[in-house]
Amino acid sequence: MPSEGLGYVEYRILRPGGGEPRWIARRAQAIAHAGPQGDGGEVRVLGACYDITDRKRAEEALRELNATLEQRVAERTADRDRMWRLSTDIMLVARFDGTITAVNPAWTALLGWQEGELLGTVFLDYVHPDDREATGDEAGRLASGLTTRRFENRYRHRDGSYRWISWTAVPDDRFIHAVGRDVTARKEAAAALHRAEEQLRQAQKMEAVGQLTGGVAHDFNNLLQALSSCLTMIGRRTAEPRVTPLLEAGMQAVERGSKLVQQLMGFARRDSLRPEPIDLRDRVLGMAGLLERALRADIRVETRFAPDLRPIEADPTQFELALINMAVNARDAMPQGGSLTIAAENATLQPGDPTGLDGEFVRLSVSDTGTGMPPEVVAKAFDPFFTTKEVGKGSGLGLAQVYGLARQAGGTVWIDSRPGQGATVTLLLRASAQSPRVSAPPPRIAIQRRDAARVLMVEDDPVVASSVSAALEDAGWIVLRAATADEALPMLAGGERIDLLFSDVVMPGRRSGIDLCREAIALRPGLPVVLTTGYSEDVARTEGIRVLPKPYRIDSLLQALDEALAGATPSAEVA
Repeated sequence: MPSEGLGYVEYRILRPGGGEPRWIARRAQAIAHAGPQGDGGEVRVLGACYDITDRKRAEEALRELNATLEQRVAERTADRDRMWRLSTDIMLVARFDGTITAVNPAWTALLGWQEGELLGTVFLDYVHPDDREATGDEAGRLASGLTTRRFENRYRHRDGSYRWISWTAVPDDRFIHAVGRDVTARKEAAAALHRAEEQLRQAQKMEAVGQLTGGVAHDFNNLLQALSSCLTMIGRRTAEPRVTPLLEAGMQAVERGSKLVQQLMGFARRDSLRPEPIDLRDRVLGMAGLLERALRADIRVETRFAPDLRPIEADPTQFELALINMAVNARDAMPQGGSLTIAAENATLQPGDPTGLDGEFVRLSVSDTGTGMPPEVVAKAFDPFFTTKEVGKGSGLGLAQVYGLARQAGGTVWIDSRPGQGATVTLLLRASAQSPRVSAPPPRIAIQRRDAARVLMVEDDPVVASSVSAALEDAGWIVLRAATADEALPMLAGGERIDLLFSDVVMPGRRSGIDLCREAIALRPGLPVVLTTGYSEDVARTEGIRVLPKPYRIDSLLQALDEALAGATPSAEVA
């Protein structure tokens, strides 16, 4: 047998009768033997054949498995690459020292950074300064083999802004593998919700304080009224020169108390404002003298008004008082002098504005360069009676009055301030669609008193009733008294002569002074009526009734009663 036919050979055979071919392996070796004469002898072959079909099947299965695994690995690699490229979440691979080794394209879409700008840099360089310490601590935990889940920090956008990112990260032997999701919208929504909840709590607190303040102001008004009446009577019954200055000082104190009550009522929203179109620029410039007296020489006042400034809708008196209050607060915050800036511009608010308002407004801001306020003081600045000033140097009602003006005028007010950086009080005041108008003062009418006129006085406070009735009797009136409307009605329904009805508006019982007025006129058509109240006079005035605000001077009361009895139009001092 030729030598090339020997060795190892694999081949298939077909068995008789057909069937599946079988794999055979043959291994053979030629062995030569010399002849007896030393010449060439015979050659023998030593070999073996064996069935390797099962092995061949196993090898084929292994080849198919390898091919399948390679295909799966390629597919999974392609999937991972596709996810890396298409994911909207940012992906990061970094060394434990923070050096970035790989980023996906989402970094460009989300944060504006190109891959080439990031590779080789340290990821902490892009973290918000306030979050770097916590981020460094979290990287240390990863280096120790721990996993990060839902760690949030702020990353810098290429434009300088920051986005909130929530991270999930795992370490291996050499690298940190991290995936970050943009949660800025969720964070902003949560912050907006928190602000809304805080505003609601603040509104509820201010409403509760307002209710309490209104009640206190009502009682205080009655005390002032009694004091005013008693002082007037004392002044009429004594000719002692030394007493006159004391009486004048007492009346000045009553007037100051009355202004204090007006501020309380404004805060409590029980003293209705009389809004009208106001040219804000002209009004502020017209207050230059008042502001100059309220401030000091070492404080410079600057004004900045938009050229197309809209008129505002506000109560002129309360607006001026609010501006003075803000100026005085700014003055006290600048003991070493500084500057006060009053600025105004138009503002259009869309539905959904954080203020909760929409429409056309004028934004008025009063800024100072003073000591500023910490957050805890800003949070309480509008509370009535809250003050950081020394005893006797402030009532704590200045900004409370500003708050009352803003809310009653359909706007809002807030303070921006930090310690050492001054403060800015900003008011949003609703713009007016009408032009400011100038009204002429009402004509005064001469009054002719009737002697021994009979007035029915309805007043539930016994101290006020006693002091005022005594003053009226001193002036020649005959006074009939009732404590409530229910007590007064039988007197009106009777036959007793009553020339005029003088009643408080707010009284205990089912009927108010306005209800009493209506029923009195029904019982006695043409009966003159004068009402008095420490609250808003608007409701009574809409009924066409004369109203005397509390606390009033006895002279003003006598004039109002005389005018009513004579059928005259109320004078400016009364109405």
